[in-house]
Amino acid sequence: MVVPIEPGAPLVAIVGPTAAGKSALAVAVAAAMDGEIVNYDSVQLYRGFDIGSAKPALEERQGVPHHLLDCLDGQDQFTAGDYRREALRVLSEIKGRGKLPVFAGGTGLYLRALFLGLFDGPPRSEELRSRLRAMAERRGREFLHRLLARLDPAAAARIEPRDTQKTIRALEVCIQARTPISAMQARGRSELEGYRVLKIGLHPERKELCRRIDRRVEWMFAHGLLEETQALSARQDSSRLKALGALGYRQACAFALGQISLPEAISQTQAATRRYAKRQMTWFRHETGITWFDGFGDDPQIQAQVIDALRKARIADGSV
Repeated sequence: MVVPIEPGAPLVAIVGPTAAGKSALAVAVAAAMDGEIVNYDSVQLYRGFDIGSAKPALEERQGVPHHLLDCLDGQDQFTAGDYRREALRVLSEIKGRGKLPVFAGGTGLYLRALFLGLFDGPPRSEELRSRLRAMAERRGREFLHRLLARLDPAAAARIEPRDTQKTIRALEVCIQARTPISAMQARGRSELEGYRVLKIGLHPERKELCRRIDRRVEWMFAHGLLEETQALSARQDSSRLKALGALGYRQACAFALGQISLPEAISQTQAATRRYAKRQMTWFRHETGITWFDGFGDDPQIQAQVIDALRKARIADGSV
């Protein structure tokens, strides 16, 4: 396959569903092309969330530098805007060392925020959000949507009345900035400049992907996910650990509380992860400029094909 060639410093982004071998491919690419890996998985950012997030172990990293792993405490709030700011900082450092940045993860929103930018809105206000959530509980989420329709009809027309999360964010911006969020978004975004983004997509066979997901979940529960979740839940600030609601951790918590059995926790995690993988593929299919490879990232043949395509793209552009 041929990777599109555009001007700028090369940047590789590996996308695809969970359990497709993105981390293994990223390590292979970085090792072969003098690169460093940048994580874009929202849960792997947090310290202590290792097994359930499938965070690559030290030996799996094979000495390749990894960035934006284990950089947050569990109670830290972290938005797509925060990710963009930190990723830009890391990118600048990697570029200064003359290395190839290789992005690997599964949170498509983070990549979109980095590449396409975000509108310059006010920071989140937990106090205001709490008031709006309480209002939704008392008067219904449709009430919040009607309020948004008065403040910003254009935004309300784009947001479903039952999408409370987006409604609250839109209201938060309108109230804090005293400007409709639709007007702020219309001013445009600051796209990533100075880089030639090479997007590599993994598209493995569906049935084998589901088998891998099931095996991975079984491995997680057999190798410490319950103990990891118990340790995190025992912390004094456990109620503020948003990542405990992530796949695997949520089901492990339910098991610890006696709400479901261990077999149910495993099967529910497997089913939810398969659905998540499907949503990821739907998300990435709507992204442009991806060169797809039919297979898994830990397959040496796929690794060789990807590295060959990337080398040809860099040589054609005059990159080393």
